[in-house]
Amino acid sequence: MRKQYKHIFEPLTIRNMTLKNRIMMTPMGTNYGEQSGEMSFLHINYYEQRAKGGTGLIMVENASVDSPEGSNGTTQLRIDHDNYIPRLFKLTETVHKHGTRIGIQLNHAGASSQSARTNMQPVSASNIPSKDGGEIPRPLEKEEIMRIVKKFGEAAKRAQIAGFDTVEIHAGHSYLLSQFLSPLMNKRTDEFGQTPENRARFARLVVEEVRRQVGPFFPIFLRISADEFLEGGNTLDDCLEYLQYIQEEVDVINVSCGLNGSIQYQIDANYLPDGWRSYMARAVKERYNKPCVTTGNIRDPQVAEDILARGDADIIGMGRGLIADPEWVNKVEFGDVEDIRKCISCNIGCAGNRIGINRPIRCTINPSVPEGEVYKKRHINKPCNVVVIGGGTAGLEAACTAAEVGCTTFLIEKKDHLGGLAAEISKIPDKKRLADFPNYMIHRASKLNNLFTFTGMEANIDFVKSLKPNIIVNATGSSPLLPPIKGLHENIDKEGSKVSSILNMIDHISEYPEDLTGKKVVVIGGGAVGLDVVEFFAPRGADVSIVEMMPIIGNGIDPVSKMDITTLMKKHNVNQMPNTALREVCADKFIVEANGETKELPFDYGFVCLGMKAEHPVLMQLKEAFEEDDSIEILNIGDSVRARRIIEGTDEGRNILNTLERRDYL
Repeated sequence: MRKQYKHIFEPLTIRNMTLKNRIMMTPMGTNYGEQSGEMSFLHINYYEQRAKGGTGLIMVENASVDSPEGSNGTTQLRIDHDNYIPRLFKLTETVHKHGTRIGIQLNHAGASSQSARTNMQPVSASNIPSKDGGEIPRPLEKEEIMRIVKKFGEAAKRAQIAGFDTVEIHAGHSYLLSQFLSPLMNKRTDEFGQTPENRARFARLVVEEVRRQVGPFFPIFLRISADEFLEGGNTLDDCLEYLQYIQEEVDVINVSCGLNGSIQYQIDANYLPDGWRSYMARAVKERYNKPCVTTGNIRDPQVAEDILARGDADIIGMGRGLIADPEWVNKVEFGDVEDIRKCISCNIGCAGNRIGINRPIRCTINPSVPEGEVYKKRHINKPCNVVVIGGGTAGLEAACTAAEVGCTTFLIEKKDHLGGLAAEISKIPDKKRLADFPNYMIHRASKLNNLFTFTGMEANIDFVKSLKPNIIVNATGSSPLLPPIKGLHENIDKEGSKVSSILNMIDHISEYPEDLTGKKVVVIGGGAVGLDVVEFFAPRGADVSIVEMMPIIGNGIDPVSKMDITTLMKKHNVNQMPNTALREVCADKFIVEANGETKELPFDYGFVCLGMKAEHPVLMQLKEAFEEDDSIEILNIGDSVRARRIIEGTDEGRNILNTLERRDYL
């Protein structure tokens, strides 16, 4: 494959650093660090997996140059004291064994810090929070600015001593240097405010101090938000102007975008196409003739190759794509690109875990993020037959995992195709990227000679018995929840009815007009499914209302999706009705209740999206049929336990390894 993707595998030399290919792992917080700010061995293993996978350059997640004041996150890495050098050296030594170059991102969080974690008021350019509802920071004095400049330089020197090949100065994404660069947050009237040159002064001083500390041969990267995508914020043209004051000692510009208030562009929403940001990198590169990094949902190697071939950028930045598949580069270079487990940009296990609820990162489609797929080195020690009922993503993961360790595995799916609910939801245009996961799983299953798939077949006890199972996995999924509300069952999903469930909507997705101006759409249910319907109809000009019984619409969804849907609903004037309950369904209206008052909501299209319920039609029969045979274990996984997200089903599918181990098959 190297010839097909020759630009990806062309080496690049920057000062005294040569990259073996053009793929860079971008810095992403993990919450894998020690409480002290030291790098953990779990952390080191996580980065080593990506180095083994062939990545050309790993840029380690942001490290604090000045803690606690500048820290971002409860277990953020620190590089503000010499005592962090030994563990960082262990990391660089480990990564270098695999021919991968490694850098570390230097950062001060500024107003994005939290006093609950630091016991200090956040600092910034001015007294403006870094996001809506954020803490009010205090403006930095000039003496403090100069102290932080020194801190950046000292941190860079430590990185050099620790064996890093480069450093990246973070001047984007609503952190401190970004807060000075952005007119949204910088309202100063001194030499650090008012004009582009003044707003860029802090960043320029940092770059100059870093260069002074690391010397002339050490590469310096600079990460920027080239377009802030907020009214009154920096545009790409503004960025091109202020860069003239910063770029002289910078070797590579990492051209990102977005702030906290536009995080759906900073951490790309799932509907944004592969490589959508590359025009920004091209503009910076053409203006300043420096190598540039571009990012932005780049999952398809052909897209990466085309960006490089056009000269839009010199390095392809991949973040979540390498969380999902640390072997991305090796698979492109030596294997089959269909084997790539492409990130679906759901932002649940990564941004949702770390930013949303302060957990360590995980991945919806990769159950082995930090440790890698070490299970593939194991093998059964005696024959084991595994029968999996249900060919959705949870069932596919269980079947593939069992087969990969040597079990003779049978997968039974009543539909004529595999993929389950994920494949259905991916038929919504803005959710099409979701199809990459079931497609990957189907391809993975097809390569396993000991995995036998039966589609278009109902699982029955006699057939299951004929397969002589040792382990049975029930993964029969879920269906729309339809509670006993007056008129609901009489109207929903009927021929000619205006009332639909999400699955019926998907079945008729191509029949909805592109222009729905003047049409009324009412969605009952403000969770992820209901918001998918809003996302589809609101941009088509419909008058959309969304009804949710709970106080919050979108409760529990990841912060990227939450910001994106909030922005969309505001843009299209979606009528949001929290604390409102559905009482009756009529042919062309819903009757709802809020604060003790009833109200009629007429519609041209009505949707009831009250979530999903577990479906397990054969589970009890299976338990009864095999209850006297202690040698057979029956597992129930995924949505057939209770309706949840793909990530839980994938984890439970992989967990068949625990059953095999407990039953002494591994």
